[in-house]
Amino acid sequence: MDERQSIIELAYNDRSRLSEAADAVKSVIADLDVGALRVATQTGDDWVVNTWVKQAILLYFGIAEMAVLEAGPFEYYDKIPPKTGLKEQGIRVVPPGTARYGSYLEPGAILMPGYVNIGAHVGRGTMVDTWATVGSCAQIGRDVHLAGGVGIGGVLEPAGATPVIIEDGAFIGSRCIVVEGVRVGREAVLGANVVLTASTPIIDVTGPEERVIKGAVPPRSVVVPGVRPKTFAAGVYHLPCALIIGQRKESTDRKTSLNDALREFSVSA
Repeated sequence: MDERQSIIELAYNDRSRLSEAADAVKSVIADLDVGALRVATQTGDDWVVNTWVKQAILLYFGIAEMAVLEAGPFEYYDKIPPKTGLKEQGIRVVPPGTARYGSYLEPGAILMPGYVNIGAHVGRGTMVDTWATVGSCAQIGRDVHLAGGVGIGGVLEPAGATPVIIEDGAFIGSRCIVVEGVRVGREAVLGANVVLTASTPIIDVTGPEERVIKGAVPPRSVVVPGVRPKTFAAGVYHLPCALIIGQRKESTDRKTSLNDALREFSVSA
């Protein structure tokens, strides 16, 4: 166990000990910033939340001081500055894209004019496209495309809650929203405007009977937005859901498979 873990856990449960834990908290955020620590780690097909690391982020807000931050003609007033040393880290950031200190972008990641919050992890070859946002602690895999306007939710509290996880090779279409710890499996494709919350029904309609799951999109699934009727006292209304309408083909590589999936199922990107 990391020797900082017990220090942070004690301070999280007893805030009078926050000053004692300040150095440990700062070192955890520094490690997050360079990718030496992660909020969640993958073991096989499972993800494990490092709760104490999330606790350190929450404690950091208590010890960080407000300061004026300047970037050219722009001025900000906040507790946490943006990342620095982007060139040395091999990260491409297009103005006015911003990654907050304590987030990690692996070398080869591209951040268009979007936003990556503290605790998030973005893998190599991933593009965070224009106006896409990656919330605090979200885990974005390698070779992922977050298309324009995608909203990946942040999950800081409760500290033990699973963050949003987008696995390697996934494509998240324009204006999709993924929140509340939903997991999108590797190489899955979400068509434009899919909204996934922890309670959103994800319905596999590819077989003779529907199969309903929640909280996770299976690997290589092609998903589009849908609605389903529900009866209330005032009448029948249609509530949003997500429909699994197919699978990416094994016979083609990642790029070709993605293009084929979008064309074959008429999925908007």
